[in-house]
Amino acid sequence: MNTLHLTIKKKWFDMILSGEKTEEYRDIKPYYNLRLIGKEYDTVVFRNGYARDAPSLTIELKSIRFGTGIPEWGAEANKKYFVLYLGKIINSKL
Repeated sequence: MNTLHLTIKKKWFDMILSGEKTEEYRDIKPYYNLRLIGKEYDTVVFRNGYARDAPSLTIELKSIRFGTGIPEWGAEANKKYFVLYLGKIINSKL
């Protein structure tokens, strides 16, 4: 199983945990181009912070596509992103 590890802000972490937010956005930049283009991931682990014991969520990753996002979920209007489509929560460490 291939897992993508990403750090995320608390607001978005909490929205994903509650099931309200079902997409995550990453800028189209060289860093994410290397990590996302041509790679396949089954799950994504979101960590809320960098501490060893930071809360984390392991979530099914349905797909990654280019597209625009929802402003209420952190995207800028009409800006293109990598859009990570999230599935069910597999595990949480809160």
